[in-house]
Amino acid sequence: MKFRLLALAMAAVCVCSGNLAADDAKDAWAKLVTKKMMRRSEFAYPQRNEKLPNVFIYGDSISMHYMKPLREELDGVANVYRMYCNGGDTGRYFERMPILNEVMRDPKLEGHWDFDWQVIQLNFGLHDMKYLDAKGNYTVEDGKQVRSIEDYQANLRKIFDDVKKNNPKAKIIFATTTPVPENSRGRIAGDAKKYNQAALEVLKDYPEIVVNDLYALSKPHQSEWAKAPTDVHYNSKGQRAQAEQVAKVIKQVLAD
Repeated sequence: MKFRLLALAMAAVCVCSGNLAADDAKDAWAKLVTKKMMRRSEFAYPQRNEKLPNVFIYGDSISMHYMKPLREELDGVANVYRMYCNGGDTGRYFERMPILNEVMRDPKLEGHWDFDWQVIQLNFGLHDMKYLDAKGNYTVEDGKQVRSIEDYQANLRKIFDDVKKNNPKAKIIFATTTPVPENSRGRIAGDAKKYNQAALEVLKDYPEIVVNDLYALSKPHQSEWAKAPTDVHYNSKGQRAQAEQVAKVIKQVLAD
C-alpha cells in the first residue's frame, strides 16, 4: 500500500523523493511538503491545542495565500491545518488525500493525527478549468481543458461522498472558485462562474454542505485586489479579505 501511495506522490510532484517514514509527525509533514515549500508560512506545521476544534483546508493556491491571515483570524478558536501542497484539480484529490492520511495518520508515527476534523473546507475549480498543452504549458489556443464541466461535477460527487464517509463527524464547507480575469494565462474569463454554477447544481444533492461564496466576495474587487491585471492571484488586501470571510464561515459552522 505504501509503495503505491509513494508512486502516486511522485506523480503528483508535491512530495520530495526519499522515504516518507519519520520519527514524529512534524518530520513527516516536512517531508511531504518538501524543504523548499516549508519556507513558506502557509505550510508551517501548526502547534495543536487539544482543547480547540480541528479545521482542515483543502484547496488551490488561493487558499495557500490566505492561509497565514486565516490562522491569525482563528487564533484561539481552532487548530488550522491545510493540504501539504496545492490541491490542484478534482482528479488530484484521489491521489493526494490517500498520501496525506497514509503518512500523517500512521499509528507508528509519534504524534500522528489521531484526532477528527470538526470542519473541512474544500475548494476546486481553477485547475479544472485551465487549458494545458501536451507539455503541460498553460495555453488556451493550443491546449485542452483539464476537466470538462461534466467531469468536474462527477468528481465533486465522488469527493463529497468520500469526505462524508471518512469524516462522519466533520461539517463540510465548499468554497466557490474565485474569478478569472480577462487575458489570464491558460484560462478563460467567465469560466469560474460556469464552474461555480455547476458545483452549486451538485450541491443541491448535499444540503448539509455549507457554501462559502468566495467568488461573490472577490468579483467586485477583482481589479483592486488582483496581484496583477491578468493574474488569478490576489494581493495582501485581497488575501486578508478572503481569510476574514473563510474565518467567519468556519466560526458560524462551529457555532452551529
